[in-house]
Amino acid sequence: MLELVQIDGGPLTRADVVKVARTAARVEVTANALAAVAKSRAHIEELANAEKPTYGISTGFGALATRHIPQDKRAELQRSLIRSHAAGAGPEVEREVVRALMLLRLRTLATGRTGVRQSTVETLLGLLNQRIHPVVHEFGSLGCSGDLAPLSSIALALMGEGMVRDRLGDLRPAAEVMAERKVSPVELAEKEGLALINGTDGMLGMLCLAADDLRHLLDIADLTAAMSVEALLGTDRVFAPDLHALRPHPGQSISAANMARFLAGSPIVESHRGPDCTRVQDAYSLRCSPQVHGAARDTVGYAETVADRELASAIDNPVVLPDGRVESNGNFHGAPVAYVLDFLAIPVADVASMAERRTDRMLDVARSHGLPPFLADDPGVDSGHMIAQYTQAAIVSELKRLAVPASVDSIPSSAMQEDHVSMGWSAARKLRKAVDGLTTVLAIELLTAARALDLRKPLQPAPATAAAVAALREHVEGPGPDRHLAPEIAAAEELIRSGDLMRAITRKVSR
Repeated sequence: MLELVQIDGGPLTRADVVKVARTAARVEVTANALAAVAKSRAHIEELANAEKPTYGISTGFGALATRHIPQDKRAELQRSLIRSHAAGAGPEVEREVVRALMLLRLRTLATGRTGVRQSTVETLLGLLNQRIHPVVHEFGSLGCSGDLAPLSSIALALMGEGMVRDRLGDLRPAAEVMAERKVSPVELAEKEGLALINGTDGMLGMLCLAADDLRHLLDIADLTAAMSVEALLGTDRVFAPDLHALRPHPGQSISAANMARFLAGSPIVESHRGPDCTRVQDAYSLRCSPQVHGAARDTVGYAETVADRELASAIDNPVVLPDGRVESNGNFHGAPVAYVLDFLAIPVADVASMAERRTDRMLDVARSHGLPPFLADDPGVDSGHMIAQYTQAAIVSELKRLAVPASVDSIPSSAMQEDHVSMGWSAARKLRKAVDGLTTVLAIELLTAARALDLRKPLQPAPATAAAVAALREHVEGPGPDRHLAPEIAAAEELIRSGDLMRAITRKVSR
């Protein structure tokens, strides 16, 4: 049975967004929220019938805001707004992004601050629950005045126009799929066009999804780092809690504790703990992993704080205030979200860069403390993981480019009415690519560290890292002559993405 997410006019949680976007959780709008929608709509209808023009209700939009629109042209105005603004281009964005976009706009409509009709809320709810997903394109949002083109693609489907993906993922006309699923299209009334497209919902949805991914990937990074420390005959003493208490960044303490837990009880670590070991310190990529991973955790925490504030916001322009006033504002500007989306791309690149350095160290016979060159079965005949590290290096180089901020750019639009924009949607799109890149880099470190640990036999790894190797070996063979590595990288990626890797370790460590 699907989980249920209720929209009551108050904030949603990041977990709610993830559930609806990724598991198709069912959504319900409460009676209280619908009552608030009806109340604010009454104010809009009063203003629509008044002689004095009100922006967004009886006028044009943007640079055309000074033109008064007669009543018999207002339905046409709403249709024209959506059709003209659904001007996206490029490939389709992912289904989970479309679902997050729809959910977050629905939540804002249900606050009663936008002035839409109850029937419009119910139609958008119907699209979401019937898994009718409008086609939304990669390009078209400047992250100001809302994610205009992406949200207009949603609104176009609401009108029964444009193309959608049905429950099976097939591309079909919106009107056809809506009729089949018994969802009635709407004819938009005054103010509704603006209310449907004036929000930061796309960039916010992608921020929630990225934060969820990064929490998981940083746990994986702690694990693969611990495996590399073990494989390289490093020490676990640097992960002691009293050392990290000297620098009380919360994320650092969490990562250090993770690494210590993963290495607990390791015969490999014990094998070189005595006076015969002449090494004084491990390399930074081993010893400083908690400091880098922890800083990334704290950055994610800050980004989540921004996301939570945005999830409690009602963003529209103009907006209906509790006393009935309808006021223009600038809350649609995406800067708060854009900045943290850009910020997150920096630690993603850095965590990946450190993982690549650990991988390279395991492959270098001069630094690997007894491992064969490139972990090859027959060095010279076999190349081992040489080119897997090349793949890591190529991705890390790309991640550094993706860490260049989008939000420092602005290209004026709408005849200079919108003369400063956030580029938050672009920041979100590149962050998604960066998260995928980090996943691949960690997958290659997992493969390499597991191979190195197998090559340390008869010494055995710690229970936790042994569980990680065992989980991987269900999909990827152990050391041997060269074989096709690309499928093994893909299998390791899937093991990480699915959560199966961490579940296997949790089961082992909790016993």
